[in-house]
Amino acid sequence: MTRTWEISTVTDAARARIATARVAAAHGVPPLERARLAAALSARLRQCLAKGGVWRLVLAPADGTLLIELTSSPADGERPWLISVPCPEPAAGPVGDSVADDAPVLAEALLGADEDTAVVLDRLVEQEELVAFHREELHQTNQGVLALHAELDAAGRAQREAFAAERAARREAEAARRRLTFLADASAALTASLNHEEIVRRLPELLVPEYARSLDVWLLDAEEDNGPSVPRPAAAVLAARTGRPQYAAAEPGRLPGVDDQPPSALLPGRPLLCVPLPARGATLGVLTLTPPGERWDPDDAVMLLELTRRAGGALENARRFEHNRDIAETLQRALLTELPALPGLRLAARYLPATYGLNIGGDWYDAFRQPDGSLITVIGDVTGHGLHAAVMMSQLRTALRAYAVDGGTPGELLTRLHTFLHHLQPDLYATAVIARFQPGEPELTWAAAGHPPPVLRGPDGRVRTLDAKPGAMLGIPLHQEIADHTVPLEPGSTLALYTDGLVERRAQGIDPGIQRLSAALGSFRTDELDADLDGSAERILEPMLSDSERDDDVCLLLCHLDGSPGGGLGGPFAGGLEGLPGAPAGRFGGSRLDGHLPTGS
Repeated sequence: MTRTWEISTVTDAARARIATARVAAAHGVPPLERARLAAALSARLRQCLAKGGVWRLVLAPADGTLLIELTSSPADGERPWLISVPCPEPAAGPVGDSVADDAPVLAEALLGADEDTAVVLDRLVEQEELVAFHREELHQTNQGVLALHAELDAAGRAQREAFAAERAARREAEAARRRLTFLADASAALTASLNHEEIVRRLPELLVPEYARSLDVWLLDAEEDNGPSVPRPAAAVLAARTGRPQYAAAEPGRLPGVDDQPPSALLPGRPLLCVPLPARGATLGVLTLTPPGERWDPDDAVMLLELTRRAGGALENARRFEHNRDIAETLQRALLTELPALPGLRLAARYLPATYGLNIGGDWYDAFRQPDGSLITVIGDVTGHGLHAAVMMSQLRTALRAYAVDGGTPGELLTRLHTFLHHLQPDLYATAVIARFQPGEPELTWAAAGHPPPVLRGPDGRVRTLDAKPGAMLGIPLHQEIADHTVPLEPGSTLALYTDGLVERRAQGIDPGIQRLSAALGSFRTDELDADLDGSAERILEPMLSDSERDDDVCLLLCHLDGSPGGGLGGPFAGGLEGLPGAPAGRFGGSRLDGHLPTGS
């Protein structure tokens, strides 16, 4: 029901305010909203009373809402003051609005209390806004903290994943480094030897037990040479035929570069990895391995394939080296001279191949008769080692013997050899010393071409170095005429011809070595040389080579004139060498080949 009040005094205003509060309470308006309504209405009524005149307050409930309208009466064009308050409950009964006529003071007090209430309400509104602001700020802070926790958790997970990936990468890198280090060390160990049996022996030492439980090396040509073959796994036979690695097991291995095969009938309970040993255009054999555990890691399998490839190369190099060495040894054995046995002149020779490398070099010696009855002794050295040096040495030896048939002095023979070598092999050089013993002449004729000087021991034990001006090396690109030199020769004298491997040391040069050789030769008595020239040569080599690394060939040729009464170049030797019967080698001379070569008679 709509209610209306005319307000012109404080009492009217108090009545209207009280009635409005009662109507609001009757319609279920909450106390706080009623207090706000009363404070707002009181403030507006005070403004109206201050303006004067008559004002009309209309209170109309409608659809759960209480409408309050305050306008001037009569209307003077001022906009009405409107306010609405929600009413959750309808009015419970009639509402009184009377105020005692004698209570203007009370009305004024009520309006003052409303004003205080309005101030309190304003403060409450400010506090509510402040609380709402802080609540919103706290909510935002909580949201930020939650977001920060989420970001920290995500960052922690990412960091843990990064650490795990780093550890895995580090383990993988360490495993790869370990494999590469092993591969490098194993390759060095395999290529360090030029003996194929030594390489085969080293393979199990390198791989068992870290990379294989067991290992078998099947060399195809070795089995052919050793008689009936032993049973081999089918995978190994297939690897030898196809040249591809094979893996035989109950389950496929799926190893890179390896073909999978059924399990072997010989070893059905163990996986087998059969890797061919490759060579240039052929397969030398097959390496058959069993895994150290249940199966191989794929990276380990790749490493094993690479190591096997390198082992095949090392075996092929060793086979080629052994083949060339055998040829060179056979050639050297065929070309080293069996020293002639002559009355009144004893000869003894030693040849020791180098202990490193191909072992066979170009060092050589020779002794033969010329048609005029003189004896030519020669020692030389062709640059380089191996089969080529041995072949060149044989050609020089043959050429020298051919030139000597036509006669000629040592210097003339060396001059011819120089021309021969320069035209035959312009990039190859040689050194040589030729000494000639002439029947009936008490002197020695000799010539040298770039070679260490001969050493001559007199019958009194004094030793001199025959260092007269020698010619240049044989084969160098210049024209030269090599001169002859002569020296008196008495019975009991001993001439030592040698190559640089006997006297030269890298740290000392050649001169100290020649002095040591002279001292060793001078330490013998003449009767010792007469009795055992071969043993004397042996006793010279022992102290001379005690500090040698034997990286070069060693050749020594001793020529000793008999010091007994009636000995020397007179007697039977003076009548010439043609037709003389040979004396036993054990008394009059001999040669010996040490190292890899057999002893000559």
